[in-house]
Amino acid sequence: MTITEFHPLSLLSSTSAVLAAKSLKIKEKYIRVSQSASSARQRAWRTTLPSAGFSCKKPQPPKRSVPGQALFLPEASDYIASSPIETISLAKSVTDSPFVLGLQAEAKKHNLAINVGVHEPAQGGKKVKNTLLWIDAEGKIAQRYQKLHLFDVDIEGGPMLKESDSVERGNEIVPPFETAVGRVGMLICYDLRFPEPSLRLHRQHAQLLTYPSAFTVPTGRAHWSTLLRARAIETQCYVLAAAQSGRHNEKRVSYGHSMIVGPWGDVLGELGGVEDATMAGAVGESFGEEGERGPQVVCAEIDLGVCERIRREMPLRRRT
Repeated sequence: MTITEFHPLSLLSSTSAVLAAKSLKIKEKYIRVSQSASSARQRAWRTTLPSAGFSCKKPQPPKRSVPGQALFLPEASDYIASSPIETISLAKSVTDSPFVLGLQAEAKKHNLAINVGVHEPAQGGKKVKNTLLWIDAEGKIAQRYQKLHLFDVDIEGGPMLKESDSVERGNEIVPPFETAVGRVGMLICYDLRFPEPSLRLHRQHAQLLTYPSAFTVPTGRAHWSTLLRARAIETQCYVLAAAQSGRHNEKRVSYGHSMIVGPWGDVLGELGGVEDATMAGAVGESFGEEGERGPQVVCAEIDLGVCERIRREMPLRRRT
C-alpha cells in the first residue's frame, strides 16, 4: 500500500482505502513505524503542514487495507537542533506546541493512537525534557515517559555528544499500559543499551516495547539491530523502533533502519538508512531503502498470541 500526501501532522490523509476503512470493524492489531529526519531548520515546515511522499514498506498489510491502530514516530520528532542553546530555545510545552496539537487533532480525526518523541521545557528554563508521548485515538495525551539514560559519548572517529548539557534526566519507569495493540512499555533510544528497564517492564506484563531513537551512524552500524533483537528475545516482547534517518544539521546525522522485531527475535520489518555519515544528503532529507529519500513507514500485524505461546513454551523465570 502506498500512502501519498503524508506529512508529520496530517498522518494518513489522502489514501482513499485508509479513509474508507475507518468505518470497518478492525480485528487486526496493525501498527506502523515511521522514520524521517528532524531538524531545527524544518521546525516551521512541520507546523505548516506541507506534503511529502510517504510509502509503506513490506511486510504489506492484509488484502483488505485497514488503517493501523497505532503509529510510532521517532525520538525528537519535533526537531533536532545543532546546539544546547538552540535545543532549549525551541522547546514548547505540549499545550503550546503546534506540532503536538496537530498530532492530537490528526489522532482524533483518524481514530489512531500515536507514539511520538518530543521536547518539553524543564523547570527553570535551563534544560528540556526528552519526552515520549502516547496520544490516544481520541487525541488525548494518555501517557508520557521522560528519557532515563542520556547520551553522553565521545566516539573515536565519530561524534562527541553530551545530551545532559541540554536535557534533564527522567527518574521513573512508566508501568506498561493497555492500548488497542497490547500492553505498551515506553523507553527511548539510549535506554536500549540497558536491559534492566525492559526486564522490569516485562515483569509488569508488557507485550510491546518502544524505542524511538536517533542513533548515530557508527553506533547504529555496530549495535542497533543486535540490541533491538536482544531486548525482544530476553523480554519476549514485540520491539518497535522508529528511527531518525538522515542529516539534521552540519554536526548530526542519524542512522535510520527503523525496525519491528517479534518476540522470538525475528525482524518483521526494517527500513533502510545511512551507512556512511559522509554520504548523507541535505539537512532534513531522510534516507530509506536503496537510496530512497523522504519519510517512510514500515507496517506489521501484531499477534499477541505469539507472545503468550513463546512465554508458555520457553518460560524465562530466574533459576539462579
